Amino acid sequence: MDKLELAEQIAVVSGCLYLSWRIIKYVWSFLEVEEDPVTVLVTGAAGQIGYALVPMIARGEMLGPNRPVILHLLDIEPAAEALNGVKMELIDAAFPLLKGVVATTNVVEACTDVDIAIMVGGFPRKDGMERKDVMSKNVSIYKAQASALEQHASSNCKVLLVANPANTNALILKEFAPSIPEDNITSLTRLDHNRALGQISEKLNVHVSDVKNVIIWGNHSSTQYPDVNHATVSTDKGTKYVRELVNNDHWLNTEFITTVQQRGAAIIKARKLSSALSAASAACDHIRDWVLGTPKGTWVSMGVYSDGSYGVPPGLIYSFPVTCEKGEWSIVQGLKIDEFSRAKMDATAEELIEEKALAYSCLH
Repeated sequence: MDKLELAEQIAVVSGCLYLSWRIIKYVWSFLEVEEDPVTVLVTGAAGQIGYALVPMIARGEMLGPNRPVILHLLDIEPAAEALNGVKMELIDAAFPLLKGVVATTNVVEACTDVDIAIMVGGFPRKDGMERKDVMSKNVSIYKAQASALEQHASSNCKVLLVANPANTNALILKEFAPSIPEDNITSLTRLDHNRALGQISEKLNVHVSDVKNVIIWGNHSSTQYPDVNHATVSTDKGTKYVRELVNNDHWLNTEFITTVQQRGAAIIKARKLSSALSAASAACDHIRDWVLGTPKGTWVSMGVYSDGSYGVPPGLIYSFPVTCEKGEWSIVQGLKIDEFSRAKMDATAEELIEEKALAYSCLH
């Protein structure tokens, strides 16, 4: 029973129907209690993405304008001073929703009582490093963080992996946090999803909010498959399919796909820095839709644990189209997959199978 229903029942029982609205308002004033704060962990919080992300969370862009938050910020010891600077700025910003900030290099302190964990910190690949070297570093990082979440986070903690290789890092975390439900461990492909929406809106010269239901299949890597076969645009003449409006299959099957796949590299080339702002915004979008729900008739892309849908091997963290309701995600079913899409989806699955094997070889 919601608060309004309760107030209406009290008004009826009182026998003062002519005063019912006054009674409702009076009771409402007693029932208007502030919601409990949500504790959100951001790892790598002194880095560029973390620095862009934490004010978005504190301002209510992730969990809504009425939900208080407590931020737990984690980074490595060499970044401790910078991390404290981030905490100082959060305090100086005087965010009304921010009910507390913990800035620490201690993984147990950071993970204690966490409701949502956004894992931004990871070991980046550097020049001359083999993929196995990077994977080995990330295995050690996520083994420690997963164990701390396993032991100290809230029982229904939701986890989002941002650090690359995001899909496979999520699998590593799942391995070392077996009590966290597998449906609660996800990876970020919303950035790619948003990039695809942006490219279509630019091509058609329409507002990005009028474009919906693109899909990112697979890995957050250059093998991902941005699929517009089911995407639509709201126009003055009703809803139209993207492929119909673009009317250029060659562009959609070549340049569009490679632009989305390689957008991160293009931004690094332009900025000399990685895409922090858009990644932070996408992380907010991912968690907001997961917790608060996707709009009716709209799906988004999330890296989730495969159940075998669309012929994707079970046991991979693979990006699917999903809808969300009441904090739970569901893979959109029944979409037709053509031969072109099937080949792209299988290729990115193969890469994830290879990454998984490499990761698991580093576990022992």
